[in-house]
Amino acid sequence: MRATSLLRLLLICFYLLSIHTFGAAGVGDKLEKGQNLTDGDTLVSAGGSFTLGFFSPGVSTKRYLGVWFSVSNATIACWVANRDQPLVDKSGMLVFNDLGSLVLLDGSRRTVWSSDFSGGASAAAAQLLVSGNLVVHNGSSDVSLWQSFDHPSDTLLPDMKLGKNRWTGAEWQLTSWRSADDPAPGDYRRTLETKGLPELVVWRGNVKTYRTGPWNGLYFNGVPEVSAYAGKYPLRATTSPWEVTYGYTAAPGAPLTRVVVNHTGKAERWEWDASSWAWTRIFQGPRDPCDEYGRCGPFGLCDPEAASSGFCGCVEGFSFGSPPAATPPAQEVKGTTCQRHAALDCAGGTTTDGFAVVRGVKLPDTQNASVDMGVTLEECRARCFANCSCLAYAAADIRGGGDGSGCVMWADAIVDLRLVDMGQNLYLRLSKSELDDHKRFPVIPVAIPLASIVIILLVVFAIWWRRKRTIIGAIPQSHAMAVPLVSLAIIKDVTGNFSESNMIGQGGFSIVYKGQLPEGRTIAVKRLKQSVLTTKGKKDFAREVEVMVGLRQGSLVRLLAYCNEGKERILIYEYMQNKSLNFHIFGNVNLRASLNWARRLELIQGIAHGIAYLHGGSGDNVIHRDLKPGNILLDDEWKPKIADFGTAKLFAVDQIGPDQTIVVSPGYAAPEYARQGNMTLKCDVYSFGVILLETLSGRRNGGMQGLLSHAWGLWETNMIAELLDTTMVPLSESEPELLSKLTRCIQIGLLCVQETPCDRPTMSSVVSMLTSTASQIDRPRRRPPLDREGFVPSDSSHGLETELLIPTTTIDLT
Repeated sequence: MRATSLLRLLLICFYLLSIHTFGAAGVGDKLEKGQNLTDGDTLVSAGGSFTLGFFSPGVSTKRYLGVWFSVSNATIACWVANRDQPLVDKSGMLVFNDLGSLVLLDGSRRTVWSSDFSGGASAAAAQLLVSGNLVVHNGSSDVSLWQSFDHPSDTLLPDMKLGKNRWTGAEWQLTSWRSADDPAPGDYRRTLETKGLPELVVWRGNVKTYRTGPWNGLYFNGVPEVSAYAGKYPLRATTSPWEVTYGYTAAPGAPLTRVVVNHTGKAERWEWDASSWAWTRIFQGPRDPCDEYGRCGPFGLCDPEAASSGFCGCVEGFSFGSPPAATPPAQEVKGTTCQRHAALDCAGGTTTDGFAVVRGVKLPDTQNASVDMGVTLEECRARCFANCSCLAYAAADIRGGGDGSGCVMWADAIVDLRLVDMGQNLYLRLSKSELDDHKRFPVIPVAIPLASIVIILLVVFAIWWRRKRTIIGAIPQSHAMAVPLVSLAIIKDVTGNFSESNMIGQGGFSIVYKGQLPEGRTIAVKRLKQSVLTTKGKKDFAREVEVMVGLRQGSLVRLLAYCNEGKERILIYEYMQNKSLNFHIFGNVNLRASLNWARRLELIQGIAHGIAYLHGGSGDNVIHRDLKPGNILLDDEWKPKIADFGTAKLFAVDQIGPDQTIVVSPGYAAPEYARQGNMTLKCDVYSFGVILLETLSGRRNGGMQGLLSHAWGLWETNMIAELLDTTMVPLSESEPELLSKLTRCIQIGLLCVQETPCDRPTMSSVVSMLTSTASQIDRPRRRPPLDREGFVPSDSSHGLETELLIPTTTIDLT
């Protein structure tokens, strides 16, 4: 009897030991009924991309069961089971019980989490799939009885989906972590709007903070940049009687990717870079202030290039009126709302209203809009015209090309409208009087053509001489004589009465037209919108003229004339045939190839000469304040011309004090300016450094300073040549001198973007370093960032304290 008992005890011990050994040795990618997973054991998906096990995030000591990417050195969890019920130690165990449920037990063997599903006899195994999906399935098919993809955390992987099951009412959404070290559900969630057109929305509680714009058949209308990686990660939106969902897949061979809503409310897409063994962020939303939901209020138009005036303007037919009675917490309306100039005329089945085109925008919130995918855009217009409640319409689907098809119509105030690259057209209902005021008449040949540009200038000068008392008082007369005051009639003549066919661009505050002088010369005519012509707007117009009339340098765009007749404020500039620098350095392969390495070096030198001229070469010290590739224009000989001086300010002795309106273009603003508003000449130096590095790398820096961080990392590991644009023809071994120039140029760029102003060179020194390769240059130093209060090391006293600060109130005139 004693021997039998001893044998039974040994068998039990052997059984328990075999279970432990089985777990410790790893169980592949499956758990079968009766098996368990203890802390320290893992499941690994076929191919090894994903791991299931216990982990502690960041500095936390709490333990969680989750799925993470196997490649990361740090645990990057994409799904967490016990988000709000962490384990306090390593005694946890995941059990696949006889009822077919996954159950997480703590050290006292109490249930902390379960799959809330009993598969019974049909449930054969729990498996971690190659997609990262933890599933419970039966033994005869791949049909999932339960899956982790139906219970997302903060991460969307390929083959997952967001949206709503119309039959069951179930919803799939992402919920942020509470903090970087706490997976508990946080303040933010990302959902798919299922009313109107599908679109992704980030919420904080019940308040919208960011939306992507509606699905247009190819991508979400407000984020066209996703088309750059849609080949690797095809997007899909499904609208059917049983579900409205969005997700994406991964093409064969595509890098690992993930979409996350983080604890700060940012929606991000990350991609695994096997060469650097690190994750790279390739998208973030919100990207800029214009992505803040409803920032400019109803009928407002947000322009991300108009930092100096708070980004907000009004759509055509509206202008700033009285402050709103109340705005949601997520909105940031700068004390004004947009009000209609003239009431609509529509009643009893008749109307005299018409439609104006708002071009290149992220379409407004469609939650309360009506949608019909089965009509043409022409039919959509007819419907909207016949419906007095319809305030605007747009195409719902752009897959067929042209103006698109389908119909979305708004009956409420349009909200969250912004300018965006590759945006769509919105057709806005306006009264007949508004349309008459802005009608684009066909060009009517004049009976007596102007003989020559000489006669034009003589006439213009005579007009100016008679009207000089009406010129804005802020423009010094000694300067104004250098730039003629042109009559509105002449400007209408050379632009075909502001013909729509001559429109070459627009922002939230101005429209730019191409004009043709009688002798054949092409000019750019920048016409301010009526909605910005407040007292402050007129003063800022005067300031741009004041700054520009005294500047004459080959690398600055030249102001040829201006007009301030009646309600019109117009600036006339040289026409730049090759558009802006960012059009080429961030464009497709062919556009980038138009700027070979030698040409890029010449451009950088030209830009440096222009800024050095502003910083003292003109006799006055002028700070541009908004230098970026979009404000560097290229003429027909590929020479750079610095443009957009609506934010510039003369750097005068009597202008000392804190900046009242900070003009921040994310990624280009110096840290001391972005954080504290401390404006010196060295802020332009910083912006130039970013432009230089972007020009040579072909990569945007962005608000997250991704390019600068990457460049510093390469510099510190002596791999700086790897920063060069990889889409360009590689440098051959026969071009060591060119490679040396390029790497030296990058070093100069890093000197310009050093954290503290005193470490950065002056622009005159930059010009010397760029033009003379014989001189030695300093090694750039990567200092820790300034703290929130903007304190800098004590040795910077010879920097900020000796440079004058400027008070300024500005408006963007782009």
